[in-house]
Amino acid sequence: MKFRTVTLASGSTFQVPQGIQRIDAKSTHGWQVRHLGTKFFSDGPSGDPQLSLVNAVGELLKRLHTGPISVLLRQDVSPRKQTDLPVGIFGPIVRNRPGRAAVAELSVLLPRFGRQAQTKNIYIGSESTYSVEKYLAALEKGQTMRAEATEQYERDAARAKRQAVQALRSHLRLLTS
Repeated sequence: MKFRTVTLASGSTFQVPQGIQRIDAKSTHGWQVRHLGTKFFSDGPSGDPQLSLVNAVGELLKRLHTGPISVLLRQDVSPRKQTDLPVGIFGPIVRNRPGRAAVAELSVLLPRFGRQAQTKNIYIGSESTYSVEKYLAALEKGQTMRAEATEQYERDAARAKRQAVQALRSHLRLLTS
């Protein structure tokens, strides 16, 4: 969980977690939770921004704990996809290199949580060695690679969510003590 320092006009500074914004308008002062919807926590008649921040962090913690793990991976094949290959697999791509025979490959997009996705190419064969059996074997290998990468992505996303919840809990303890 990322935190940032917010300094109010009164000079008070707070460590605010990602997903909470400070609202200071002419007649509105408080914290807004922006995760799985929005909810505003006013400083109220007491004018205590720390108390409203504690309430906002508690709400964010509740939403993180009960909400779904955000897995932003495509589950269905795009309707615009021209081939009948599964999600994350593209090809066959024919590469013509000068002085060499053309080779056919499948390209597999491997998701990695918190990092850029990785693309791996799976060799099918050259012009003279390409066959349907080799294509099907490469496709099966690509599906296996994609499935393993997707499972790892989901495990990493769940781990990141647990760490975010733990960080918020310890931050909430600091705010209330």
